[in-house]
Amino acid sequence: MSPLEIEALLLSVQVALTAIGVSLPLAIFVAWLLARKTFPGKSVLDGIVHLPLILPPVVVGYVLLVTLGRNGTIGRWLFETFDITLAFTWKGAAVAAAVMAFPLMVRAIRLSLEAVDVGLEDAARTLGASPVRVFATVTLPLASPGVLSGAVLGFARALGEFGATITFVSNIPGETRTLPIALYTLTQIPGGEDGAFRLVLISIGVAFAALLVSEIMARRLKVRLGT
Repeated sequence: MSPLEIEALLLSVQVALTAIGVSLPLAIFVAWLLARKTFPGKSVLDGIVHLPLILPPVVVGYVLLVTLGRNGTIGRWLFETFDITLAFTWKGAAVAAAVMAFPLMVRAIRLSLEAVDVGLEDAARTLGASPVRVFATVTLPLASPGVLSGAVLGFARALGEFGATITFVSNIPGETRTLPIALYTLTQIPGGEDGAFRLVLISIGVAFAALLVSEIMARRLKVRLGT
């Protein structure tokens, strides 16, 4: 592997892990809202959550650039208040990856939450458990296989994100050039076919390894839960 390929691999893993680590708690909360609560605007929230799945990734990247860029409404406030810049940085790449992976995580976690027996939650409440404790000790453990599946799906999606990333943070070597962007770069360089092929194999290997680890951990969780 060349230094460019190693750099792209490490950066992609860093971006994907950061994206999932930051967005997973919010995905669990939104999935719980959609699975357990009825409120005005629920369909609107559901539509907004799944919007990145049907929009062209370039559109999502442009929206992020307009809102979170240095001159954007939120981006300017972040820079002036906290000295945080997201556009054209690896942190911005993590934000773009998180936005694109978020619907997949919410969907997987929501399906898992809907499969949890509500009677078990009611029984815990009758024994005096608070709503937070019921969720932490009953609901979340029973839904943990779905949470794990959602996290792995999100990781794989974040690892392969291209359109929103290149639109929001561009193609900067060592900063935002993730695996897909590096692959695209090599396809534009004469003689870069060998490097591009190696990146394809690396991408497949990392994604397959993530799915394999997810399957093993999900089986162990199901055994512990007796399902």
